[in-house]
Amino acid sequence: MPVHNAPSGDYRKGRGSRMRTRTSMVRAWLAAAVTAAVTAVTLTAVAAPAQAEGIPSVGRNWAAPGPYAPEVSIGAVHTLYYPQNMGAHGEKHPVVIWGNGTGVLPGAYTLLLRHYASHGFIVVAANTPASNFAITMRSGIDLIEGLDADPASVFHGKVDLDRIGSAGHSQGGSGAINAAVDPRVDTVVAIQPGPLNDVDLIDEPVLFLAGQFDAIVWPVLVKGMYNDADHVPAEYAELRGATHFGTGISGGDMRGPSTAWLRYWLMDDQNARAEFFGQNCGFCSDSGQFSDFRRNGLAKQIP
Repeated sequence: MPVHNAPSGDYRKGRGSRMRTRTSMVRAWLAAAVTAAVTAVTLTAVAAPAQAEGIPSVGRNWAAPGPYAPEVSIGAVHTLYYPQNMGAHGEKHPVVIWGNGTGVLPGAYTLLLRHYASHGFIVVAANTPASNFAITMRSGIDLIEGLDADPASVFHGKVDLDRIGSAGHSQGGSGAINAAVDPRVDTVVAIQPGPLNDVDLIDEPVLFLAGQFDAIVWPVLVKGMYNDADHVPAEYAELRGATHFGTGISGGDMRGPSTAWLRYWLMDDQNARAEFFGQNCGFCSDSGQFSDFRRNGLAKQIP
């Protein structure tokens, strides 16, 4: 495993003006932790990132359907879930590449992926029952880049290629971590992820979701991955009462937190930011929803 030096804070790869803004902000946040005096000055000077242009707010209703009607297009290699009226208000839509659990295809998660689309994401789901090594997941980025460039495509000019997340469940959760070695990926949601990955290889913010009563991927295994992610902002959320297979179809209790994480990192949703970051973050004290909730040092430095 590689040895990590002090983190640079360059979690958005510096691609595009929005990403350069976020990179400079994260660096400012980390610098602010040096002394209380510097903190006070820095936090006064750094403005909060704006909501992604044209994307409607949903308040804090992360588990409820979003403002877009979802559409589905099934292809040979990928299934696409996306808003029907993309770009209706001039907005561009962030991308989520998705990895399935062992032995199933995207249809096993259809309600969850339609839910993401209703919140304004374009989901590119790999049509493979073996997504651990993320080959098909990563090729989904190539697919959506090509569709965005194609004047004959419904996606033409409507894809925000500067905002891409990887997400998945079980084997696909491990695939989401492996997909993040791709420099185009900006954040990760690993839902009850399998063990065949190396968290040390990624440099994106990551949310680890575990189920309290998961007998397939034990919470202690997910917690170990979280502990290993001390070189990036990482959070661990253990859903109270959740089992491994409760995530299928609708996303179960994982639906709300995963949507909020994606809305912050890919849409700059400040309501979502408040759930994860700051002294009194919303999810931090939600013992009714979570049996365990943890934030590492770098996550705690984001105000």
